[in-house]
Amino acid sequence: MRRLTAGLFSSVDGVVEDPHLWQLDSFDDELGAGMGAMISRVDTVLLGRHGYEEWAQHWPAAEAADPFGAFINPVEKFVASRSLSGPLGWTNASLMGQPLEDFVRGLKQTDGGDIAVCASISLVRQLMFAGLLDSLTLMIHPVVAGAGRHLFEASDPVTRLELQEVTTTSRGNVLASYGLRTGSVGE
Repeated sequence: MRRLTAGLFSSVDGVVEDPHLWQLDSFDDELGAGMGAMISRVDTVLLGRHGYEEWAQHWPAAEAADPFGAFINPVEKFVASRSLSGPLGWTNASLMGQPLEDFVRGLKQTDGGDIAVCASISLVRQLMFAGLLDSLTLMIHPVVAGAGRHLFEASDPVTRLELQEVTTTSRGNVLASYGLRTGSVGE
C-alpha cells in the first residue's frame, strides 16, 4: 500500500498559511535537503482547487534549475474540486472525478511511490481526520507569524500522533514528522 504524506511550513505559533510572508530569513540548506528527501519518494501529488490555481500559474514558468519546479511540473497531479472542469491545463494534472476520500483510498491501493498532499490545508485536515494520512511533516520556522490560518482548530477532535522523526537545522528550523496512531481520531 502506498503512503499518503503531507508537509507544511509552520510558524512557532502554528500558522501554516502564506509561509512566503514569514519564512524567508530562516530557510536554509538543511531544510531544503529535508524537503528534497521527502519529494524524492513522491510520484503523485494531490492538490485542492485553490492550490492548483495558484501553482499552475507559478510553477510552469519556474526556472529549470529550481529543484521544486523540476519535481512538481512533470509529476502526476490530481485535483480535488467541485468547480473546475477538465481537461486541466497543467502538465499531468487531472481532476479526481470522485469524492476525495474514496479517490485516495483507491489510489493508495495502486502501485507507486508516496502520494503527497500539497498546497492545501483543507485537504490535509480532511485526510488526516479521515485516518488516511500516514505522515504529517511540520517544518517549523523560528518565527511568530501572529496572523494567518492554523492547521488545527479548537473544535477538532482529540487526535493522537506519534513522532516518527525530528531534525533541527542550523537556523533553528525543526522538521517534525508525525504519524497517526491507529484509531486515534476522536479518542
